[in-house]
Amino acid sequence: MLNVIFADLIMSQLRPFHVAFPVRDLTTTRHFYEQVIGCSVGRTSDRWIDFNLFGHQITAHLTATSSQPEPTNPVDGHRVPVSHWGVILTLAEWQSLADRLRQYEVEFLIEPYIRFVGEPGEQATLFVRDPSGNPLEFKAFQNDAQIFATETTALTPHS
Repeated sequence: MLNVIFADLIMSQLRPFHVAFPVRDLTTTRHFYEQVIGCSVGRTSDRWIDFNLFGHQITAHLTATSSQPEPTNPVDGHRVPVSHWGVILTLAEWQSLADRLRQYEVEFLIEPYIRFVGEPGEQATLFVRDPSGNPLEFKAFQNDAQIFATETTALTPHS
């Protein structure tokens, strides 16, 4: 029960997060995040760009190419990149973004679909890569109470 109360408190007082990530080219990165994803641009330099990603600050840092192999884990029949990040959207925002990505002919790493159907944490999800190969996940829940749901919490209704 404490976890449910804690999760509710977090969701009601959520603050924007910040994440920084490596990119190979600032021009293609800016086009992808600004034009394709729909981010507004904040501060910039010749080595980095700040973006507003659905109210969160993300910073693309210019760096050399990494040739490290990418580890994955099997999740619901897909190979999910272990290192990835993204935003939990509303279902309407998620569908709009999925449509926008299709409009820009972005290749999906994992096509938009509903996973964990009928289970705790059922969610709409999709994965894409930015121009530097960084994996991004965008997901949505019918009910935000399912974000941290487990089999135990799914059986306990709360507001």
